Amino acid sequence: MEHLNVFGQPVITCSNTPLTGFFRDGCCNSDSRDHGNHAVCAVMTDDFLQFSLAQGNDLITPRPEFNFTGLKAGDRWCLCAARWKEAFELGCAPKVILEATHERCLEVVSIDELILHAFKAVDNARV
Repeated sequence: MEHLNVFGQPVITCSNTPLTGFFRDGCCNSDSRDHGNHAVCAVMTDDFLQFSLAQGNDLITPRPEFNFTGLKAGDRWCLCAARWKEAFELGCAPKVILEATHERCLEVVSIDELILHAFKAVDNARV
């Protein structure tokens, strides 16, 4: 199965450091097994990380038992489309790497909303 991004092209890597993705393959690949629709490749900000924490999803604290080092501003991470949309509606959505964002997120988020929050690849080449 070929995974496609929001432009209908193959999904590129979101992050290998930290290793992200529902399948922990570095990509925001998603299918019917991914009930959370972890399809949005986003660049973390302090505002978003605090928002997520307030919603009960602590992405900051390391969890070595799950091989999770915790996230900080600047890290790329595959977010649930619904959480990204919630943050968007509240004005704290992180920027999105469109080429690394799986098309499945379009079930929840519009392409226009994503484009408004597009992160320019030249701003941060780290993967």
